[in-house]
This record gives sequence, structure tokens and C-alpha cells, in this order.
Amino acid sequence: MPHLLKAGLAHAQFETIHPFVDGNGRTGRLLVTFWLVEQRVLRKPLLYTSLYFKEHRDEYVDRLQAIRDDGAWEEWIAFFLDGVAQVATEATDRAVQILELRDRDRDRVAGALGRRSGSASLLLDELFKRPVMTAKTVEKLLEVSQPTASALVRDLERMGILRERTGKKRNRVFAYDEYLRLFPGASQRS
Repeated sequence: MPHLLKAGLAHAQFETIHPFVDGNGRTGRLLVTFWLVEQRVLRKPLLYTSLYFKEHRDEYVDRLQAIRDDGAWEEWIAFFLDGVAQVATEATDRAVQILELRDRDRDRVAGALGRRSGSASLLLDELFKRPVMTAKTVEKLLEVSQPTASALVRDLERMGILRERTGKKRNRVFAYDEYLRLFPGASQRS
């Protein structure tokens, strides 16, 4: 039996027998992803079905209930696989957008910052791992002086890559907004 079918069946069964009222949906959806990694279907846990099922919550609940009431497994599996396909397509599209953004901003940094472009490129690479940070964080990550870290942050802010979020003069927080916009809901969380 194909792994995705097993994952869909296991998820439905988990949701039916899991004893907790709150959190079982998130746990069940994470188990699907982790199981697919364990089975080597995915190399990394990059399949996030929770958003899809949240956006289709009524159908999600109805399909699971129809299994219990009517044994409607085929309808559940079709819904589950449609969700996985949509999430995988969106993840692929997002990965392409990330690579395009990275390449574009690397070129901008290389063309605009002269001798500081090497350190700025390293900072840009770090921003893809941690898109919200302070100048103090830059100082530690790049192992540069405070004035150098501040200058790098200023350069990227001037270029529109970073945006200051606090409005303060001290302990300011900067975000790579264009990168964060690629992730639904990220700007509200950070």
C-alpha cells in the first residue's frame, strides 16, 4: 500500500481514538509528516498540512465523522490526498520564490556594498534562517564588532531588505519582511 494512503488512514484512525479534546488535530497532522520522514518519503519534515485542514475545517471534520458514521474511507482518502497535493505544490512554489528572492538580494548586496558585501552576504544568509533579529544578534552571529554589525544592518535597511519594527532608538528589532511575506501568517507571529 502506498505510504500516503497509509498516512491518510493512520491520521483518520488517530483522530478517532486519540483521547484528548484539545491538540489532537495538530498532533495527528504532525505525526503524518514525521511518519513520512521516518519512512523516507520526505527527507525533512516540510509537509505542513495543518493550514490546509484549518482552511477546510468543516469538510475535514465532516469527512472524519463520515468515516465513523458511514465507513466513508474513500471520500476521506480523496480529501486527504487533495490536501497533501495542494500543500506540496504550494511548498514547491514557495521554495522557488525563496530561491529567487535569495538570488536577487544577493545580487543587490554584491552590487551595492563594495567591500562590505561579503559580510552583508553572510548576514543575508543568516536572515533566511532567522528573519527577525537585532544588531546585537548580527554581532554575535557574524563575529563582528558592534559598529560593523550596526553598519551592516543600516545598509540592509537602507536597501529595503530589512525593516525596523520597534520604532525605538535602542534595542531595535529588524525583520526581513519580503521573506516573511512568503509564509502565510508569519508577519502576525513575529
